[in-house]
Amino acid sequence: MNMLLKAGVAGLALVMASGFAADAKTPKDTLVMAWVFDDIISLDPAEIYEFSSSEYMANTYDRLIVQDLDNPGAVKMQAAESWSASDDGKVITFKIRPGIKFASGNEMTAEDAEFSIERYVILDKNPAFILNQFGLKKETVKDMVRVKDASTLEVELDAPYAPSFFLNCLSFTSAVVDKKEVMSHEANGDLGYDWLRTNYAGSGPFVLKGWKPNESLVMEANESYWGGAPKIKRVLAKNVLESATQQLLLQKGDVDMARNLTNDQLTAIAGDKNITVAATPKATLWYMGLNTTNPNLAKPEVRQAMKYLVDYDGLAKTSFKSIGIKHQTFLPEGQLGADNETPFTLNVEKAKELLAQAGLPDGFNITMDTTNKTETRLLSASIQNTMAKAGINVIIKLADNKTTLTKYRASQHDIYIGQWGSDYQDPHSNAEGYLMAPLAKRNVWQLPENETAVLAARDEKDNTKRAAMYMDLQKKALETSPYIIMFQQIETAAILNNVKGFVIGPTFDLNLYANVTKE
Repeated sequence: MNMLLKAGVAGLALVMASGFAADAKTPKDTLVMAWVFDDIISLDPAEIYEFSSSEYMANTYDRLIVQDLDNPGAVKMQAAESWSASDDGKVITFKIRPGIKFASGNEMTAEDAEFSIERYVILDKNPAFILNQFGLKKETVKDMVRVKDASTLEVELDAPYAPSFFLNCLSFTSAVVDKKEVMSHEANGDLGYDWLRTNYAGSGPFVLKGWKPNESLVMEANESYWGGAPKIKRVLAKNVLESATQQLLLQKGDVDMARNLTNDQLTAIAGDKNITVAATPKATLWYMGLNTTNPNLAKPEVRQAMKYLVDYDGLAKTSFKSIGIKHQTFLPEGQLGADNETPFTLNVEKAKELLAQAGLPDGFNITMDTTNKTETRLLSASIQNTMAKAGINVIIKLADNKTTLTKYRASQHDIYIGQWGSDYQDPHSNAEGYLMAPLAKRNVWQLPENETAVLAARDEKDNTKRAAMYMDLQKKALETSPYIIMFQQIETAAILNNVKGFVIGPTFDLNLYANVTKE
């Protein structure tokens, strides 16, 4: 890290720690964000599967293809300049865009793209399942992903899937890493994993300069980026858990942007002529995951009772006003087949009846893993209060999101409360996530009949029939699933008026900084 950047990081840290420096101004060439990014577990694209790290990846790595901001549900070329499918639909060929260079100075070739896809599968981290469904497994991937020449990559699939479905999946799982750089750090056959978890080997518009977990994230502009250098020289993010603190920092001018304001703060700044609020609905849902290995949560009547013990309407009018829309099904509004039915309301008597049917008329004790950020704490406190009305004593366990996610992924929770976003803009993403894996796996609710129905919906060619199949899956999940889905997120960013060009996309891997300017 160069001395100027060190000074910037240190200066921001001092401002954050000491209150708020009087009339502080952020550097003109630096976008300074107050943001909760304590969910970042790894910076390796083959492991990235969190909201904040997905945003980091989108701004620092090129993917073969990405979702098209101007045409949601479609894809556009990035590191690949074109693609084609074989007559039988089983082989997809990509041509790598010429002239792309990694931060190391190495030129990107088809060999880098081949290596990157293979790493996703062989390392078998959280995103690997997205590629596994096409027959790309540890034992087959090296035969199915092939370099034809320096600019040509072939990916063979195990069946003739609709190309659009495969490309949508690849839009999240095709970040290209610098093979030479990564393999120079390989240890014990780990494909450079231990090194890349905290380092960088990409070619994107920004280059990683520093990451301190739960503290700061710094990216600097790639001046030689093939798509044109970013307009801002660096992006400096500080992990600020409290929404009220983010508001104060923004109004003092100590940060340019506050990323996690709740309704109270958004209402408080509504009349501030120096601030603009950007807002975009996301394909992201706030939900509770109930681990069915807990004997109480294993009972369908208990899970159903708990769905009547959330004050959806009250929260929608208070804490989640402006940042969420009441939503109770697993497909977010806007996706094919999304069912916007909201049958559950706060109904304590109904919940008590269901608990009595389950043999638990007096309720029970249960723990809930909760992240430290303001939105989650407000939500969990409300749920704790309403669950208690039916005798369910919720014991809240607060931790940073990295900790709660790690525990959740190991199925070591009773209740996990958090967010889930679509990996790609197709209903199969959430149907698979909630009904097959990974959420079904985490909550120990993997049923063969669900898998059969999800795969049938995925493969249905008639969109009208396909939409109806997803509607049916959602209705069944409302009745039986271990998920209490509450809100669809509206992502907001409160931004000083001299800052322009920040993009909030429909997914977290489409929040982009490259066009940011500061007047």
